[in-house]
Amino acid sequence: MPDIVVRRHSVHGMAPAEYASALRERLPDREVTVARTPAAERDLVADATVVTGGAIDESLLERAEELRLFASTYAGYDHLPLSALAERGVALTTASGVHGPNIAEYVVGAWLSMARGFLRARRQQRDRVWQAFRASDFAGSRVCVVGIGAIGAAVLDRLDGFDVETVAVRHSPEKETAADEVYGYDDIHEAVADAQYVALACPLTDETRGLVDGSLLRTMHPDAVLVNVARGPVVDTDALVGALRRNHVGGAVLDVTDPEPLPGEHPLWDFENVLLTPHNAGHTPEYYERLADIVAENVRRAEETGSWDGLWNQVDL
Repeated sequence: MPDIVVRRHSVHGMAPAEYASALRERLPDREVTVARTPAAERDLVADATVVTGGAIDESLLERAEELRLFASTYAGYDHLPLSALAERGVALTTASGVHGPNIAEYVVGAWLSMARGFLRARRQQRDRVWQAFRASDFAGSRVCVVGIGAIGAAVLDRLDGFDVETVAVRHSPEKETAADEVYGYDDIHEAVADAQYVALACPLTDETRGLVDGSLLRTMHPDAVLVNVARGPVVDTDALVGALRRNHVGGAVLDVTDPEPLPGEHPLWDFENVLLTPHNAGHTPEYYERLADIVAENVRRAEETGSWDGLWNQVDL
C-alpha cells in the first residue's frame, strides 16, 4: 500500500501526477500514488501515512486509520476540519511560502501598473486612441503591507530599491520586520492613513474578516490603490463598491473577492480603476516543486525523530 497518497484535484490547472513525480524524486524510497477516482481515494487512504491535497473531509478521515499527516496544497486552512484532525491525532501542514515569490511579484506589478496607468493605456490601445495621460511615480510613496507571513515578507523584500516608505501591519508588531514602521491590527487606521498603496496578505480569521470595512476605507488616502491577495471576506465588498463610487479610494486590484467567483452582474466588473484576476496570483510553474520540498522534508523529519511534530508549516491544532 502507498506511503503517500496524492488526491486527484489539480492546483492552478496542473495535473496532480506532476506533484506525485516531484515527491518521488525527493522520496525515492517511498511509494507515492495518485488517487485518480473517488473509489481509489477511499481505498488508498485506508493505509496511507500521508495524504496530500487541497482538502480532506471527515468521511475520508474516518477511513484513514493509519494517517499521520495531511499536507494541504494550499496556504490557507480555514476550510479544513481542524477539530476532526486534532481528535484523530493527524498533523496538518500547509503550503505557506510556496506562493511567496510569485504573489509578491503580482502585488508589486499591480501597484506599478496602477501608478503608470497601464489600465488606461490598454483601454486606449483597444480603442486605437493616441492620447497622452498623466501617470504617477511609485518611488517616494508610502506603501502598507497587511499581514507579514511568507507573502507579506516577500513583498517587503521586493520593495527594496524602489525608494518607497514601507509600513507593516502584523499581529506581533514587536517582531523584527523589514519595514520602516510596524503597527498592530488595533492600529491599522494609523498604518493606512497616508499610504498610497495597500496590500492585504493576511489569513482569514475572525479578526481579519471584514477588516477592510467602510470605516477603514474612509481612513485610507483618496488615491490609495488596494490590492487583495488574502481572502475575499477580508474586504467588505459592498463597502469597497461604495468607496469606489464616491472616489474614496483610487482603485483596487483584486485576486480574491467575496463572493467568489464574482457574479457576472456584479458592479466591480464595471469600474475602470479596478483590475480583477480569477484567484490565480498564486500560480507558478514551480508550485509543485516548492510544495514537494516541504512535504519531503517533513517526511524525513518524522522518520528521523519518530514524531509527526515540529514540522515545517505545521498548524497548531
